[in-house]
Amino acid sequence: MINGIINVYKEKGYTSHDVVAKLRGIVGQKKIGHTGTLDPDATGVLPVCLGKATKLCDMLTDKNKTYETVLLLGKVTDTQDISGTVLSEQDTFALSDEQVCNCIHEYIGGYEQLPPMYSALKVNGKKLYELAREGKVVERKTRPVQIYDIQILELNLPRVRMTVTCSKGTYIRTLCHDIGQTLQVGGCMESLIRTRVSSFELAAAETLAQIEDRKKSGTLEEILTPIDAMFSDTPKVHLTDSGFFLVSNGNRFSAKDIMEKAFPTNDQDRVRVYDKNNMFMAVYRYLRAEQIFQIEKMFYQKDGER
Repeated sequence: MINGIINVYKEKGYTSHDVVAKLRGIVGQKKIGHTGTLDPDATGVLPVCLGKATKLCDMLTDKNKTYETVLLLGKVTDTQDISGTVLSEQDTFALSDEQVCNCIHEYIGGYEQLPPMYSALKVNGKKLYELAREGKVVERKTRPVQIYDIQILELNLPRVRMTVTCSKGTYIRTLCHDIGQTLQVGGCMESLIRTRVSSFELAAAETLAQIEDRKKSGTLEEILTPIDAMFSDTPKVHLTDSGFFLVSNGNRFSAKDIMEKAFPTNDQDRVRVYDKNNMFMAVYRYLRAEQIFQIEKMFYQKDGER
């Protein structure tokens, strides 16, 4: 089984689930998961976890992301992007560049965002976009999101090309819609490229066709990010034989079970746990009050386990 993360360049027209399905066929294994949905019309970085790395899917979904988007002012659609039905149009000639820039930069920070009807969020067990396609609009609660930075790359009204770095759960098309509402002319998202998820950058992303070529040529491992690389800022500890026995069964261990003389002593500090042959096994946390290490994520699998 292949274990690790591949930085996939999601092309236009594919859903995130499409990418996973095609990748299963390319690499020949079922245990694959993506790390957060991208709209079919969006392109860019989609880290995909294989094998034991699927345990990282939630962690990567929670990471901050960066997008490059084009905001089209003066047009409101039902999907909040250019693919939707136009609900209203308005001239933008009265807007100044300074007014638009100031409005956009005011969105840096935290704000309450109302999830769009055309989204995969569920209400009473049904996805919002399914209800929207039935012509239904249901009440949604706003959610706090964080916009860490917005850089305006090109201003050519009614279009604004910009990069947005944000927290998980942020809808860029809703951000475009909201900016348009604040400017009182309306707005929608014209295009979207995800350029970064955590340490995964657009420049290193590869298309499904490129990944398939690598599989055929035997060079797939060259683009496979190892699981423990996702914890590269976390100290390593190596287990004694007694420690290996404890960790291989998911148990807690203490300082006497590791080979290092020095280890993290602050409460809740993480450690990467390896056996004496440097095989990565798990991530543990140190509980200072009990002077014990407790499991957070297990990646070791015994023979025969799936």
